Amino acid sequence: MPNSARRAYKSLTRQRQAHETRSRIVEATRHLLEAEGYAGTTVDAIARQAEVSVQTVYAVFGSKTGILAELLNQSTFGADYEDTVRQTLEEKDPEMRLRGAARIARQIHDAQREGFDLLRGAGVVAPELARLEQERERIRYERQEQMIVFLSRAKSLRPDLNSRMARDIFWTLTGSDIYRMLVRERGWSSQKYQNWLADTLVRSLLN
Repeated sequence: MPNSARRAYKSLTRQRQAHETRSRIVEATRHLLEAEGYAGTTVDAIARQAEVSVQTVYAVFGSKTGILAELLNQSTFGADYEDTVRQTLEEKDPEMRLRGAARIARQIHDAQREGFDLLRGAGVVAPELARLEQERERIRYERQEQMIVFLSRAKSLRPDLNSRMARDIFWTLTGSDIYRMLVRERGWSSQKYQNWLADTLVRSLLN
């Protein structure tokens, strides 16, 4: 086997092993949260359950919070999410792109609700949950720039909105607080929330 092919093979093997290790750690954490609660889900216990060293857990995720964040990501950003994002990004019409964004928000919040319910049920402390949510909100705000750039280049934004204002409105309307108030507290169905959000985004942002 040529050296280049051998290096490529070793690289793929390392990537596969790293992915398997990462998955084992996350699944071990999920199992411990369900069985032992947050207090019993120590890094030592996670390492034993995943059959890796404590140093490996820290090397892969940095902290227990990092593992919880990955657990939430895996429950949120699955195949259905990727398919919806792909379909939305293929839309050239600004209104249809925004309606796709409403569908993405609904899928994310539905999935996140289950993930955060698991963490709350396991007794994850409030400051830890707050840090997770703050980090996810920061990432969400960064990723949403792509939508506003698209609308701006299509000259579809309302004339009284600059890009910063439009991004702030988009981020606010698609956030988890509104979903929580309407779906969890007022009893709206997820589909009713999605329909309302789509109409509201169109009215609020488009020229």
